[in-house]
Amino acid sequence: MSGPLGLSWRLLRGGGRRGLLGAGLTVAAVAVSTALLLFAVVANLGFQDRAAREAWRNPVPVASGAVAVQAVRTDYVRDLWITVVDLAALGPQAPPPPGLDRFPAPGEIWFSPGLAELAGELPAGQLAARFPGRRGGTIGDEALVYPGELVVVRGQAADSPVMRATSSDDSRGGAVPTRISGFAGRTTDDAVGYGALGLIASVLMVVPLLVFGGAAARLTVARRDRRLAALRLVGASPGQVVAMTVCEAVITAFGGAVLGTALYGLLTPLLARIEIRGGPWFLADVWPGVLPTLAVLVAVPLLVGVSAVVGLRRVVVSPLGVAKRETPPAMRFLRVVALLAALAAVPLLGRGSGAGVGVIAAVIGVAFLCVNLAGPWVVAVIGRITTRAARSPARLLAGRRLTDDPRSAWRTVSGVALTGFVAGFIGLLAPGDIVFDGAGAELRLAVPSARAAEVTAEVRERLSAAGVRAAVGLVEKGGRARKGDGGDGGDGDDRVVTVSVGRTDTTAGSGSGSGSEGPVDVAAVDRARTALEGLVPGHGATSAADDDRLSVQILDDIGTGTIIVLAVSFLVAIASAGITAASSVLDRRQTYALLRLAGTPLEVLDAARRAETLIPLTVMGGGTIAIGVFCALPFAAAAMNVTGAIILLVCVALGFAGVVGAGAASAPLLRSVTADPAPRPD
Repeated sequence: MSGPLGLSWRLLRGGGRRGLLGAGLTVAAVAVSTALLLFAVVANLGFQDRAAREAWRNPVPVASGAVAVQAVRTDYVRDLWITVVDLAALGPQAPPPPGLDRFPAPGEIWFSPGLAELAGELPAGQLAARFPGRRGGTIGDEALVYPGELVVVRGQAADSPVMRATSSDDSRGGAVPTRISGFAGRTTDDAVGYGALGLIASVLMVVPLLVFGGAAARLTVARRDRRLAALRLVGASPGQVVAMTVCEAVITAFGGAVLGTALYGLLTPLLARIEIRGGPWFLADVWPGVLPTLAVLVAVPLLVGVSAVVGLRRVVVSPLGVAKRETPPAMRFLRVVALLAALAAVPLLGRGSGAGVGVIAAVIGVAFLCVNLAGPWVVAVIGRITTRAARSPARLLAGRRLTDDPRSAWRTVSGVALTGFVAGFIGLLAPGDIVFDGAGAELRLAVPSARAAEVTAEVRERLSAAGVRAAVGLVEKGGRARKGDGGDGGDGDDRVVTVSVGRTDTTAGSGSGSGSEGPVDVAAVDRARTALEGLVPGHGATSAADDDRLSVQILDDIGTGTIIVLAVSFLVAIASAGITAASSVLDRRQTYALLRLAGTPLEVLDAARRAETLIPLTVMGGGTIAIGVFCALPFAAAAMNVTGAIILLVCVALGFAGVVGAGAASAPLLRSVTADPAPRPD
């Protein structure tokens, strides 16, 4: 091995125990960044895979060339929903739908594995009897959104009443009988919404990861700068210095990327258990695949290498200045101007702006990155103020350190500060507390006006045969009770038959109540649903609680996503604080040792190290939280609720605790480096 690569490898190996420790910190930082970056990538790819598997249930109508008729609606059992797909072939050329090895014949039923298992567990009158017919087979995973999803496909004749229904009251959308030419389908509105939320979540996770990954290249930067400056002074060309730096950074970064990929692979079974949109994930959904994995393995070392080269400007331009430890020139206010410009675009993204989710994600991402860009400038200002206001040696040392190297100080607190942005953004948008009963004792069945009396009588007969005690009423679709039990409904408006399970006709009121006053008998409700199945083609018996399930699930999933994004952000923040704190001690070990020899107490050095972290963190943490809240304002429907306030308080507490803990963890390293002030060969 020769050339820059060989020299970089020898310098890396010859750096001594502490040099290897510095390289190990870089490997650890890159490993954490890679594992979490893969998770952020999978968050989008997984939603895309789910959307593709669900699209066949959202039929695309055709005017000619139809080969089948498809209808979709939602049924319910316990607190779960069942997707019911009815199919009728228009000829022998009808292709099989996804997950089925052939087109279902009339009278056949195909259950998903989850529904087959549940139908076997519950009494037939509560579930299995709703879907009479001969079993055709089991629906494959390629037709399911998540493992355990409840789906049934029923084969119908083209002229059956179900395939001639003209309306649907499905709260989840559904589809009336539609003539189709195939099962390509189209992405559902639900899938589009979840994809948008996933993209926003990815931006909130990826930006801190990119910052952390770029900072990984600059760990132990002072040690490397001094070593490379010495090489420049003895005759190494700028090109050779850049080449050696890139080689060293890429070697360590690639090792960290491979380690992070292996770590992510070990975590995939746990990640697959996260429930979003009704259920967990298939393992294939939480693995990015070969090409995305290779892209990450290439992109992460490349990012680290580029970041390392950018940090070499001082070495290449003025190696003597580095060797003499001259203070670098102050950063420009242009960094803050870029942040203000990015924030000025945020209010333009509100409701009614017409901005797509991609534009919104891009603007928020740019604002997020500009926070990181302006961070070192603000830290430098904080350092100057701290120096002037210092009343103790520790504060003076901290202020001078912040002024001398604000970039290094920002790297220590950037993880927690950027988590503040995420917490502020999410805190304002976090859903409030949800009150949901989970089940309703009053079922409703929409009926044509002309059949109102006939269907009402049939409802009573079916419920009586099923042994379900219930009060049956008839109301107009808007909810008003009718004076009679029948009527021809000549006005053409639909009527709604109400079934109050657990009540009797003598205790029934207007028919618009919520059912029995005691606990809901979910078994009786499910028996009533089964008894009424097929009474009105294309319609099922539903409750008010059923109508709310989708909204409640979306809010629950937003809450789950909030926890995931904050968990990733805190992992980055804690890893960043711990690794950069240790790296900072290694960078300044000679300075610390000389101060210790000059008589500075170790307690003062430790206090100065804590102050140079906590002072900028307090200012920048509060500032980034405010910026996050500002970026969320255009999308907030109301003021921050109790849940959002709690999220912010918890984030602030955990952030400070994480930084304090990271500082405490590196205290023994500080004690070690001050005990040996002798120059090192690296």
